[in-house]
Amino acid sequence: MERLSASIQWAILLSVSLVLGFGLQIYHVPAALLLGPMLVGTTMGLNGATIRIPKRLFYASNSVLGALVAQSLSLSILSPLVSAWPLVVFVLLATLVASGLSGWLLMRYSELPGTTGTWGASPGGASAMVAMAADFGADVRLVAFMQYLRVLMVTAAAAFVASAGIGSNAAAHNGMLEWFPSLSWHFPATLLVAFSSAWLARRLRIPSGQLLGPMLVGAMLHSTGTLTLQTPEWLLALAYAFIGWSIGLAFTRSVFLLALRTLPKMMVSIVTLMLLCGGMALMLAHLLQVDMLTAYLATSPGGLDSIAIIAASSRVDMAFVIAMQTLRLFSTLIFSPILSRYISRHAVVGAA
Repeated sequence: MERLSASIQWAILLSVSLVLGFGLQIYHVPAALLLGPMLVGTTMGLNGATIRIPKRLFYASNSVLGALVAQSLSLSILSPLVSAWPLVVFVLLATLVASGLSGWLLMRYSELPGTTGTWGASPGGASAMVAMAADFGADVRLVAFMQYLRVLMVTAAAAFVASAGIGSNAAAHNGMLEWFPSLSWHFPATLLVAFSSAWLARRLRIPSGQLLGPMLVGAMLHSTGTLTLQTPEWLLALAYAFIGWSIGLAFTRSVFLLALRTLPKMMVSIVTLMLLCGGMALMLAHLLQVDMLTAYLATSPGGLDSIAIIAASSRVDMAFVIAMQTLRLFSTLIFSPILSRYISRHAVVGAA
C-alpha cells in the first residue's frame, strides 16, 4: 500500500470506512462509527499505509468528545462513588497492581527492552503513556504498539458486550438519532468552549487534557445552565472517525514486525487484565446494584475516549462509567511513573 499515492490512500480510507462504519451501524453495533474507521485504519497501517491523521485533528476530535461527555456529568455523579469509596479504591488498586505485575513479568520473561513492558501494560490513556514512556528508558514504538493493541482489543470486546447487552433495544436507540438537528448560538459556543479549554489544558500539560479540559469545563457550564452544549451527530461521526483512524493507523508494519516475537506474551497480558476487570465488573454489579453493562464499561482497561463513545451509544449509566474511567486514568497517570521505577529497579536486581 505504500506504493499508492497519498490521495489514493485517503480515498480508500474514507470510502471503506464509510461503508464499514454505516454497515456496522445497520446491525446496531455500538460505536460503529468508531470501530469501522479503526478497523480500516488498522488494516491499512499493517499493510504499509503512509498517511497519518494530524495531531490537531485528533486533539480537536477528543475535544468534541469531551463536550459530549460533559452533557452527562455533574457533581451528583460522585455520590455513588463516595458512598462506596472502599470498593472504588479496591478496583483502582487491583487494576494498578495487576498491570504492574504484568509489566514485571514482561520485563523478566520477554525480550522487551528497558521499562517498555511496564509502560505498555499500564491501563491509562494510551497517548499519555506513550508520551511519558520515553523519559523512562522505554522503546516508545513498542509501548505504542502494546497500548493501542490493548485499546483495540478492549474496544472490540466492549462493543461486543454492549451489543449483547442492548439486545432488542438497539434498534430503537439508534433510530432516535437525529443527524442534522436545528442548531442555535449554543453550537458555536460549544465549539469555542471545547477547543479553548482543550488548548488551555494542553498548555498546562494536563495529561489527556484535550479530552479532560472540555469535559470538566463543559460539565460545569452545562450543569449550571450557563450553556446548553450541542454536539450534533454529524460532528460526533467525524470525531469518532478521526479517533478511530488515529488508533488504527498507529499499527504500522515496522512496529508490528518489531513486536512479533513478544506478541503472544503481550496478548496474554492484555487478555488477563481484561478478564480481571470483567471479574471486578461482576462484583460492582452485585454490590452497587448497577447493571452489568455499566459495570463492565466502567472497569474496562481501554482508552477513556473509546469507552466514552461506546457508553454514549449504549443504554448505560454514562455518568458512572465516565467517573470510574476518569478516576482510573488519573490514578494511573499519578502512580505509573512510581510503579515503573520500582518494578524496573527490582526486576533488574532479581534478574541479577
